[in-house]
Amino acid sequence: MSIRFVMIGGFLGAGKTTTIARLANEYRRRGMNVGIVTNDQAEDLVDTLTLRELGNHVGEVAGACFCCNFDELADTISDLGRQHQPDIVIAEPVGSCTDLVATVVQPLMHLYDEQYDIAPYGVILKPSHGQKILGGGRNAGFSPKAEYIFRKQLEEADFIALNHIDRLAQEQIQELAGLLNEAHPDVPVIRMSARAGTGFDDLVEMFDRRGQFGQRILELDYDIYAEGEAELGWLNCSFVATGDEPFALDDLLTGIIEALKLSLAEIDAETAHLKAIGLWEGFHGVANLVSSDSPAELSLPSDCQTRKAEMVVNARVAVDPDLLDQQVRSAIHDVCGRLNIHHELRRSQSFRPGRPVPTHRFSRQSD
Repeated sequence: MSIRFVMIGGFLGAGKTTTIARLANEYRRRGMNVGIVTNDQAEDLVDTLTLRELGNHVGEVAGACFCCNFDELADTISDLGRQHQPDIVIAEPVGSCTDLVATVVQPLMHLYDEQYDIAPYGVILKPSHGQKILGGGRNAGFSPKAEYIFRKQLEEADFIALNHIDRLAQEQIQELAGLLNEAHPDVPVIRMSARAGTGFDDLVEMFDRRGQFGQRILELDYDIYAEGEAELGWLNCSFVATGDEPFALDDLLTGIIEALKLSLAEIDAETAHLKAIGLWEGFHGVANLVSSDSPAELSLPSDCQTRKAEMVVNARVAVDPDLLDQQVRSAIHDVCGRLNIHHELRRSQSFRPGRPVPTHRFSRQSD
């Protein structure tokens, strides 16, 4: 029996992890076994920890994107299959990746034939960048090369999910939907809020569709693509926080994200996404920031008072990685000091993503 393969793309901060968590809950409600595969350029991924803490079976492909580490993706799905017998696997690619139809979907179709039942490839739209880029704003947030990636992500989608509609006025929703229809007139657009659940039935119905999907193979300039990705500083770090007295884990999480928002704004560094998770003895909380002009948000409150917590911070920012590392270390130091918390850094990785070199790339559609 084939495994239903669902892949959900979208730019950094679009809401992929929240969408996947809600989607997994819906499939389990139907009595289906669900596996999830997350993806990152480095270890210590907040998304993996978040989804596991929510009770999901999660495999992780770390160290390269799905396209450049296709064999590990296939092995990870196989491992989930042996351990948990999933009816459906949901894959979350790196948010700065594109060309996923030619390098992931088509290889699965060609090389694994009957093993996978491919769902429509959905790309989630991040409204803040959609309004700037699709609206032709002069300050779209990133360079034209990063904008190129954003546009190419939408171009290969079988459908586009306009997310965060609970945060938008009705006229903003209509404007964005109109811009999407103008740019991609043959691509269905659904409107939803992964956080609130609004429009989620439409998303599930779209993923349930059968047919010839995953056929939109891009014409892509890999030089522009590589240079666009390399403009982002990438950081994953982990540390242990301890207090002489119990402290509010949520205050630590939001404090770090808010401190980073302010310090990055001072050096005019555009944020693609910031995430922090804290975990201790069955409790977990997540705070994040999806763009420089958005508020910091406690997306998963822990409501926890603790003397100790395992902390992970992920940052994707248009800035030199060494400077990003300094900013994150400083934010952790300052916030922990203000809250009378001791901290011990365990690991920190900061870098620019390397040039994508896909394991496979199919330039023709499957039969």
